[in-house]
Amino acid sequence: MVKIGIIGGSGLDNPGLLNDYKEVSVKTPYGSPSSKLVCGKINNVDVVILSRHGKDHTIMPTNVNSQANIFALKKLGCTHIIATTACGSLNKKIKPGTLVLPNQFIDRTTKRKQTFFEKGKVCHISMEEPFCRALRLLIGQTIKELKLDYQTDKTVVTIEGPRFSSRAESLMNQKFGGDIVNMSTVPEVVLAREAGLCYQAIAMVTDYDCFMEHKENVSWEQIFNTMKKNADNVKNILVKVIEKINYDHCICRDSLKSALV
Repeated sequence: MVKIGIIGGSGLDNPGLLNDYKEVSVKTPYGSPSSKLVCGKINNVDVVILSRHGKDHTIMPTNVNSQANIFALKKLGCTHIIATTACGSLNKKIKPGTLVLPNQFIDRTTKRKQTFFEKGKVCHISMEEPFCRALRLLIGQTIKELKLDYQTDKTVVTIEGPRFSSRAESLMNQKFGGDIVNMSTVPEVVLAREAGLCYQAIAMVTDYDCFMEHKENVSWEQIFNTMKKNADNVKNILVKVIEKINYDHCICRDSLKSALV
């Protein structure tokens, strides 16, 4: 039985995506999720939407309770998570407005809890392939069908935030091999793997990061305007891809078996 969790960033946490929806409060051992969870259906598939930064975008990236968010989605029976995220481009060939499906991450965060196993057991979860390949292929096929501009199998650098990078940091993230930069993918993707959930991010490029000297500085207004243009495209992707997802065997669900000490 497939149940899809959607973690919505700015502009993509609208319950209007769902039919017959209702809001549910979920208690977790890790505290409260960022928002109430909105449960309903898309094309007869059960879907749960969670607002990563709260309904009014009041939770800064460091303070997002990813442990509670992922636990709550698991508790409600989700089998897959599609996470939307705004990002900056570290690659001149990845232009603003492009959709990116990452397959790797580089973690530059410093303050976030990245495991459910804080006491009693230690979990050395494998992150060799952190995102779900099967889910990524389905989303990529759907984006192709919709004839939208996208790139796949790229590396996302997650920084602590809420500030943007300095130019030196942006250049360093490039040299590390990063293609895009955001503030949300880690630790979501790590916790989803511990929870045995298939997780894939759809990153929406809002701007070039500041590695280029001769361009205007990025602003929240610029990001918001580009996000607004992309939001409808991503909603169309979600509506079309969700009915294609099935519960075939996936390594995402088995990683925990060999990870606990």
